[in-house]
Amino acid sequence: MSEKKKTTTAAEMVQVETIIGRILQVGVVLSAIVMGIGLVLLLATGDSGYAGDTVPLTMGAILLGSWQLKSYAIMMLGTYCLILTPVLRVVVSIYAFYKERDRLYVMITTLVLIILLIALLIGLTGK
Repeated sequence: MSEKKKTTTAAEMVQVETIIGRILQVGVVLSAIVMGIGLVLLLATGDSGYAGDTVPLTMGAILLGSWQLKSYAIMMLGTYCLILTPVLRVVVSIYAFYKERDRLYVMITTLVLIILLIALLIGLTGK
């Protein structure tokens, strides 16, 4: 590999690492803000937005409850944002390994992504 190509690849990797760091920072801050809004709404109204022990368990119910400003649904939405943050990091890592032409790590990271998505699907559907 030529020296110029190595320098370009190194610069791209620094840029990708910066993007990954930003994704993690923004994801955590965004989820904290969303959960904080739900908590403030819960404390202000004293109501979770649901009767008894009922809670939103599916993504559809969480999104609908958030749209209806139900505090518990908003806090659950913040939790899902926090869960999806590292998943997005894995996606960016696949791109980074692809740019480095590291096929082994692309395959391993893709397998990790598939496992994460299957686990999320199982969690969302409850099956």
